[in-house]
Amino acid sequence: MSKYWSDFVTQLEPYIPGEQPCTTNIVKLNTNENPYGPSPVAIAAMEAALNQDLRLYPPSKADGLKQVIADYYSLDSNQIFVGNGSDEVLAHVFNGLLKQSAPLLFPDITYSFYTVFCGLYGIDYKVIPLSGDLSIDVADYQQPNGGIIFPNPNAPTGRLLETDSIEQLLKANRDSVIVIDEAYIDFGGQSAVELIDHYPNLLVVQTMSKSRSLAGMRIGYAMGSVELIEGLERVKNSFNSYPLGHLQIAAGIAAFEDKDYFNKTCDRIIKDREELSKDLKQLGFTVLPSAANFVFVHHAQHSAEAMAAYFRGLGIIVRHFKQPRINSFLRITVGTESQNQQLLTAVCEFLK
Repeated sequence: MSKYWSDFVTQLEPYIPGEQPCTTNIVKLNTNENPYGPSPVAIAAMEAALNQDLRLYPPSKADGLKQVIADYYSLDSNQIFVGNGSDEVLAHVFNGLLKQSAPLLFPDITYSFYTVFCGLYGIDYKVIPLSGDLSIDVADYQQPNGGIIFPNPNAPTGRLLETDSIEQLLKANRDSVIVIDEAYIDFGGQSAVELIDHYPNLLVVQTMSKSRSLAGMRIGYAMGSVELIEGLERVKNSFNSYPLGHLQIAAGIAAFEDKDYFNKTCDRIIKDREELSKDLKQLGFTVLPSAANFVFVHHAQHSAEAMAAYFRGLGIIVRHFKQPRINSFLRITVGTESQNQQLLTAVCEFLK
């Protein structure tokens, strides 16, 4: 605590990101990064952007990137908002769209940054418990609210909510903003983007950190009605007019244009996720159905915390959550075939 802080700072409970160890001699399966590198086309585009133009400010609207995203999803460019990672996009969403008189609704087990944003912006919220199988029941959200937000697939569970259920939620909440956080949608789900032109209160947020392997470039975006996007632009331009640099814009455009690489790596991760899930089940784990690039598992006879510590001793890092209801689970990122096999070998050793 410091006498120089603003009063509200002492009340904040900041988000704690997943561990990023300095050593490289590890199998890192804790932060859902893509095990395959960025598209070679994206790397070439970044290299080409390393020139004297870096002395100039980047285009504040990032129109080129907005257009390729719009083309990909059959939207207009004025329905796209971009920011420095999806966390910055979400920060503007919370401040600009979800700060209402009625409470914001989101699941009790979900992306933990949501409560941090509520604390930062003074937003009243109410958590809605997941069902017994850790799934989202949209019927639970049919109550007065100032907005609704959740990831789909949900994190850290990996469970997917079908588009029909999302539309049911939209029909029941036409007067508040519904935000679907689709960080992992490309690994087996159907995006809610197709509903945008039918529901002006729907905002879909995505990231290029996961399926497009650009976590280190920090590129996030939102898609929605012109009305919602205009509100976000007003907030952004009152905060930072240049959230994306030349290299980010170049990388983002190229990554979207290289559809073959994107499809190939997503398909490979989906295949390896199913193989990993099957192998873990055979070893006695309960594995939740996942449409993400990770699996959420627990073993009835063994402590998740003890397993995580054992794996760490072997140079394998997975994510253990200590919060109630899920402290018996591990979240394991799907790695390369070799990394997944190293994990399975460590599991077998532990079970012995």
